[in-house]
Amino acid sequence: MSTIHTIAFQGVPGAYSHLACQAFCPEWKAVAYESFSGMLRAVQVGECDAAMVPVENSTAGRVADIHRLLPNSGLHIVSEHFQPVNHQLLGVKGAKLSNIKEAHSHEQGLAQCREKLEMLGITPIIHSDTAGAARDVAKWGEPTKAAIASKLASDIYGLEVLMDEITDMSVNTTRFLVMKKQMQVPEISLEPAHCTFVFSLRSVPAALYKALGGFATNGINLTKIESYMSGNQMQAAQFYIDCEGHIEQKNMQHALEELKFYCLPDAVHILGCYPSSPHRHKPR
Repeated sequence: MSTIHTIAFQGVPGAYSHLACQAFCPEWKAVAYESFSGMLRAVQVGECDAAMVPVENSTAGRVADIHRLLPNSGLHIVSEHFQPVNHQLLGVKGAKLSNIKEAHSHEQGLAQCREKLEMLGITPIIHSDTAGAARDVAKWGEPTKAAIASKLASDIYGLEVLMDEITDMSVNTTRFLVMKKQMQVPEISLEPAHCTFVFSLRSVPAALYKALGGFATNGINLTKIESYMSGNQMQAAQFYIDCEGHIEQKNMQHALEELKFYCLPDAVHILGCYPSSPHRHKPR
């Protein structure tokens, strides 16, 4: 008897995270959780084998708060997945686009459709989840209220597509991290790899410049760097970086040694070393 693997996602059935689970591991069972912390905890306690974690969108930027949860989750990145996001404007049966007054969706979904909504004169209303908004619009049954969500959500909740491709940008993609309890480092080979770190610096002049210098002198390309405040005092900044390369390569080890020299004790967290997604190498 084969084992059924499970993967956790934040939201309700029909969410884009649900779509990402289906695309990345169609043979796994996708399990919905209300919050990001609940999704991560499901993996921590063994309820699920992995979590599908959204981290950034090509149109709206970073997914709020998720970076704060990752370092303390105890989980490790084992893969990345880029999911195309094709928003639909969904209404109840018989609704007309000209009569829509409100569009309900997650703040990321609304941000990705801001210009179109302004052009249509539709008021954006923040909801906790895209598919959850579709579920509620179906429940309300009001022809003046619509949801911005996926085609999958329209099928699940019995809504009509009032406007296809309501997204402002023609190319709209969300990057997800697949996370598990155990780190799974790929073998060093010709296959490109990525590493992700979170760190806090010592308070010395030009600390960030000097800490990142090790990556430059060792020929390592940083593909993402972000900072955010950590703690209640608003004084200590955390930094998150993605970079090309394998954790076991000598140049990566040298860069990490230099990074740690400028960081607080035990303040460098290696979140994962994982294969680079083929999406990164597609022609733009």
